[in-house]
Formats: sequence, structure tokens, C-alpha cells
Amino acid sequence: MSSSPVTRPPLRSLLFVPGTRTEWLPKARAAGADAVILDLEDAVPPGQRAAARARVAEAIANWEGDMALFVRLNPLDGWADADELRTVVRPGLTGIVLPKVATVNDVRLADRLLGWCERESGLPEGHVALVPLLETASALRETYGIALAASRVAYLGAVTTSGGDVERAIGYRWSPEGTETLPLRARVLLDVRAAEAFNPVAGLWASIADLQGLRAFAEQNRSLGYEGMMAIHPSHVPVINEVFSPGLDELARYERLVEAVEAAQAAGSGAVVFEGKMVDEAMAATARRMLERHAAS
Repeated sequence: MSSSPVTRPPLRSLLFVPGTRTEWLPKARAAGADAVILDLEDAVPPGQRAAARARVAEAIANWEGDMALFVRLNPLDGWADADELRTVVRPGLTGIVLPKVATVNDVRLADRLLGWCERESGLPEGHVALVPLLETASALRETYGIALAASRVAYLGAVTTSGGDVERAIGYRWSPEGTETLPLRARVLLDVRAAEAFNPVAGLWASIADLQGLRAFAEQNRSLGYEGMMAIHPSHVPVINEVFSPGLDELARYERLVEAVEAAQAAGSGAVVFEGKMVDEAMAATARRMLERHAAS
């Protein structure tokens, strides 16, 4: 386990791009994606994986810009599978997305392999974030332990798209309203927060054209406490970014709330009526956190 956690910036939108289509990176940046996940797993036919791996490594080495770059690997079943990891871990890489996680030991192995690759590439220990995908029933049940398994774990959450691995593993019948996955997404988020892993993200919305449905789903995830979402199409990025960014009115209200509480404290009172509601230091602390987090927005 890495000795000291590295602070990870919040990411609102993480857009999947096939590893065979690295030329789409400028389109992802133009869409406003905070991060891209270059996919070497499901989006790449087995016969093209070696070529895709080389393309992804080249794209990471040559990338310029502030959009974070992640790579989704094929499952790491042991040290023999480390070649793919060694190819893509290099300066410019933000994180690794690890599929088909089943146990805490899967995360611990990936953490050790990443540490080895970081040393080989001259990167600081813990530089590369690790995003375990909770795609099995066992992983979903062990979210808390998985989140604690390595200090590099970040951007962890429930990815409950229709027809995917999680639907098959759990057996739910997906609906646009998300009622059947809401308890699962909420419980996973609680585990992630309890483990103090950085910046939980949810996903995915599979219907490309249904932006209204996407917005409703993103709003639901934001209301639960998620801080971002994975996406499969550039048209989804602006909607996701908007949902997971506070508006100017919201930020102004936070400023007024902090001022009201601090004025009350200076006058010797712990609580004050603010815009019709009783507020105190707990609400002010939340407001300060939001203002600090979105100071650059």
C-alpha cells in the first residue's frame, strides 16, 4: 500500500475513448471533458489490442493539455499481465481503470504493480491513481475494503448502466428512473465516503440521444453525493459538467451564508436565521468547502 495519499483533483466528466481511436482526443477536449479513459478492454477487439496499446502509449507520451488521461486495462490476473501496465505507465498518465475487480487482493496486486511501474518510469510513488471498477457482486459488497486497499484508489463508485456487467451480476431490470439501482449507488457511495477515497464518480448513461434522461440521472447521482460521472459520448459531457458544477447563484448563496454565520459568531451567537432557515457552523463549513472546491470555476 502506498505510504502517503496524493491529493486528486475533482473530475466531473470522464469520457471513454477506444484505444484504437486516440485521434479523437482533441474532440474529447473540445467537448469539455475533464478526463478521458482510453479503453484497451471492451472497446478493442482481441486482434487489435497490441496495436491499440502502442497507440495509447504514444498518445500519453505526446499529450499536451490539462485534460486528465486514464487507461482502462484488461484484467490484471497476476504479474504475467504486467506488460500492458508497463507500456502505459509513463509521465502524462493520470490513472489506471481496473476492470473486473472481485476482491481486495485484486486492488492490492494492482497497487504493487503500479508502484513497480512508477519506479521504472521515474514517477513519484503513488502518482498514478487507481480506479477499480465494481462490476461483480463480490466487489460491490466489498466496496469499503476495496476503497481502503490502496491510498491511490480514487474516483470510485457504482457504474450501473443498462445491459452491462453490473446488471448481469446483480440481476436487476434497468429503468431510466434508476429506482432499482438507487439503493446500490447510495450504499456504494457511503462505503467510499467512509473510506475517505477521493472524488467518487458514477455512470453510465447508455442512450446517446436521450440528453433529458441523462440530465435526470446525473442530477440523481449529484443529489446522492457523487462528484462526477463517466460518459460514453462527447455530447453527454456538457450536460454532466453542468450538473456537477455549482451555478453562480449557488456560489453567491454560500458566500452570504458564511458571512451571516461568521457575523453571528462575532456577535456571540452560534446560530442565525439565514434566508428563512436556521444555520450554524456545520452549514458554514459545508459552504466553505464548496467555495474552496469551485474557486476556479
